[in-house]
Amino acid sequence: MIRKAYFEDPAYVPLVLRAFELWRELEQATGEKLLRVTGVLSVGREGSAIIEGTQRAARTHDLLLESFTRQEMKARYPSLELSQGEVALFEPDGGVLDPERAVRAHLKTAEASGAATCFGVAMERWQATADGFELHLSDGTSVSARKLVLALGSWFQEILAALGIRIRVQRNVQAWFTPATRIYQAPNFPAFLLDRPELPAPLYGFPDFGDGVKAAFHGFGDLTDATHIDRVVDFSRDVEPIVRAMDQWMPGATQTFREAKACMYSLTPDSNFVIDRHPEHADLILCGGFSGHGFKFAPVIGEIGADLALEGGSRHRVDFLSLRRFISTAP
Repeated sequence: MIRKAYFEDPAYVPLVLRAFELWRELEQATGEKLLRVTGVLSVGREGSAIIEGTQRAARTHDLLLESFTRQEMKARYPSLELSQGEVALFEPDGGVLDPERAVRAHLKTAEASGAATCFGVAMERWQATADGFELHLSDGTSVSARKLVLALGSWFQEILAALGIRIRVQRNVQAWFTPATRIYQAPNFPAFLLDRPELPAPLYGFPDFGDGVKAAFHGFGDLTDATHIDRVVDFSRDVEPIVRAMDQWMPGATQTFREAKACMYSLTPDSNFVIDRHPEHADLILCGGFSGHGFKFAPVIGEIGADLALEGGSRHRVDFLSLRRFISTAP
């Protein structure tokens, strides 16, 4: 999901606006359709984190945001019901990215620019050298570099632990269903965020693009690590809570279960990203701790990482993502 009225912090908005531009540039360069504008519907009680944060971001950056009354909501989406005290916000510019196509498109443009890609091989460790850095790979080879950007996903946990910063890795399950009705098909139904007190975490999901409705809880699951995550999905434990929430919110959306997968959230202490130089190695750039909301920013994070490595600074304001917010208060 990609949205401009970023409830987490208005400071992300300039970054996500640049990400929109870069996703469109990538589409033009590759001929791939990556970003589908569906709108994003956010529902919750007035004053809830998602509603209040979305309104704050829209005010701060003068973004287009519509408010629906109960009657307007029912007229537009007849199957949906607002609970007592809930409000509905609609961001018409929001949408959904196709992650598999996006990854392939980025690899295609990287290789066209001379990048060497390597698959099926793990980086076992890195070390600083007199000339820069050396990476030791699981196939027994090594790679040397003067500048290094590490974007390690959930394996980022180890490098921050060495700096005294604790990152939690959380197992989150996402599920796909075939609906009993066509009313949840794109482009007539939006991506959504639902924040209700009775839910274990906010519920989010995407319309049916032909492969079913996708839904999951944002930030709900057992803590684990990248090596020991349980990738086996248990229906009663992992999927039934999603089905119950969806049945209340989108009747008929979960008629037939299709599949479910476990993914990992790398949660920083404040759930904000880390994009910064390593405090001991100025030519080592760290990008991680994306806390379950990083993929939409992928192209702009790459731009920032390249800026920091090659120019010594960034064209974007990223001080709020600095390591200093943790290191300065570490015991």
